[in-house]
Amino acid sequence: MLYPKINDARTVMDLSGIWDFKLDDGKGFEEKWMEEPLADPVQVAVPASYNDQIEGVEYRDHCGWAFYQKEIEIPKILLSQRVVLRFGAVTHSAKVYLNGELVCEHQGGFLPFEAEINHLVQPGKNLLCVAVDNRVNYSTLPIGNEVGAAFFGSDLPDIPSVNETVQKPHNAPNFDFFNYAGINRPVKIYTTPKGYIRDIVIVPELKDGEAKVHYRVECAGDAGENGGEVTVRFFDEEGEEVACARGSEGTVLIEDPHLWQPGNAYLYTAKAEYGEDMYEEKFGVRSIEIRGTQFLINGEPFYFKGFGKHEDSEVHGRGINEPMNVKDLSLMKWLGANSFRTSHYPYAEEMLDLCDREGIVVIDETTAVGLNFGWNDEGYAKFHTKEHHEQVIRDLIARDKNHPCVAVWSIANEPDTEKQPQAAHDYFMPLYHLAHECDPQDRPVTLVICQNDYTRDITAPEMDIICANRYYGWYVFGGDLDAAERAMRAEMKYWEKLGKPWMLTEYGADTVAGLHKATGNMFSEEYQVDYYKTINKVLDECDFVVGEHAWNFADFATIQGTLRVDGNKKGLFTRERRPKLAAHYFRHRWHEVPDFGYKG
Repeated sequence: MLYPKINDARTVMDLSGIWDFKLDDGKGFEEKWMEEPLADPVQVAVPASYNDQIEGVEYRDHCGWAFYQKEIEIPKILLSQRVVLRFGAVTHSAKVYLNGELVCEHQGGFLPFEAEINHLVQPGKNLLCVAVDNRVNYSTLPIGNEVGAAFFGSDLPDIPSVNETVQKPHNAPNFDFFNYAGINRPVKIYTTPKGYIRDIVIVPELKDGEAKVHYRVECAGDAGENGGEVTVRFFDEEGEEVACARGSEGTVLIEDPHLWQPGNAYLYTAKAEYGEDMYEEKFGVRSIEIRGTQFLINGEPFYFKGFGKHEDSEVHGRGINEPMNVKDLSLMKWLGANSFRTSHYPYAEEMLDLCDREGIVVIDETTAVGLNFGWNDEGYAKFHTKEHHEQVIRDLIARDKNHPCVAVWSIANEPDTEKQPQAAHDYFMPLYHLAHECDPQDRPVTLVICQNDYTRDITAPEMDIICANRYYGWYVFGGDLDAAERAMRAEMKYWEKLGKPWMLTEYGADTVAGLHKATGNMFSEEYQVDYYKTINKVLDECDFVVGEHAWNFADFATIQGTLRVDGNKKGLFTRERRPKLAAHYFRHRWHEVPDFGYKG
């Protein structure tokens, strides 16, 4: 799916701004709120999560449907073209109405969807209504509890007074981040000619100092009298044409190419023309390969330095926050980081565009977080996520396939792969193969495993790169760093035997900013530094380790619970992006550890 861009052939209208909003009291669909202006609405900003914009627990902890409305005006001149309504993301499912008529429905809160609206749109004023459902359960990704224990403890202990008490409807997520919801990413109306470019696929191939660029342009509709031939021209950053081809599919040669490198990005532009339509797509020339225990970018052994992150900020919630995205990448460069993982869902397209431009390497992750984590009885048989999981993989790769910053696809975070190893293998391996089949560049595929009995795991060893979350010194041997070091070293001896690249994708310690101890105790800034020094000492001893991602870049919001005080405090930065001592530690370390050739 192409991102909306304005040019000589296309128009874009941005619907960002203030929308009317109302929580559903259970009567929204029955009373057909989508057909008339909402009665007594409040105002919220779009794009952004709605939870923190209006004070009150009913907004913060709402469970179920909510309605957005906006009166939009479409210039009559645009109706001569194909008119498309596009949402960057609506969390977690949506029903979209225009002038009271259903336009489309979508499941999944972190990927775009769109629909043509020519048959429903009117010249002048139109009523756009979006119904949003934030509930998580056994059929959603990310997954939620339907009965029994929530992530942070039992809702139904064996106590009569508790068993007899009925709670109001609430989400019980099986994931450790707040369930922010709403229209979290931009809403746009764009137009194209009747005959239009639907998609562009670009696959660079490096060989002997030359770049072969394979391309495919998918078109739809009638190009009319201008004919249906596709022309694609390729330009360097200076705007000089470096190659040209005709036809919807082909290969061009770029001599002496400028490579896209971590920290030193270079972007080419492919300009496709079909009839009256035109579209420009940025891309980078680079190669990704796994050879033995090495992860190679452009033929050189790359070492991942960075974080797990979250799309999370005050007021915006999980809504796109472009100033914060710019700030975060600036802080990454200040630290000497070169990468991050989109934990635990696909991030906004706008963020990936920034990473393309800034040379930040991305592990691109699906919304499959916490599958079977904490459940040991029925295991994967209780879930109804398979088809949705497949669709998320298809849609994620279709969206992000051309981004040079994307180096690895992660199909899940912290599923249980230990208690029912065969069931996990049977669930995930078809998804692993699907990701390879969907990616025209055939990038490495992984899943990120939780702290478990790794000797029982038969799924992770089959991934292209083994990615593991480990908390020796926090959840395991908390406060005892000597034991943590010994345990970490013992486990690494097991992974070394597999002969595959291995990466620590999460490790960290909750830390209250400003809490200092001469002798570091848990939750102090000193302990966080000592913790990282201990684990990094082990990592540095292992030639097969290809990266370290601290958890987390910054403190972030979670659901209320006895294990979290105002959110998860494992950030190297506070939620406001103020550095803790550990940030300064990593700044010193990562400026000494090179991006390439650190371990051979």
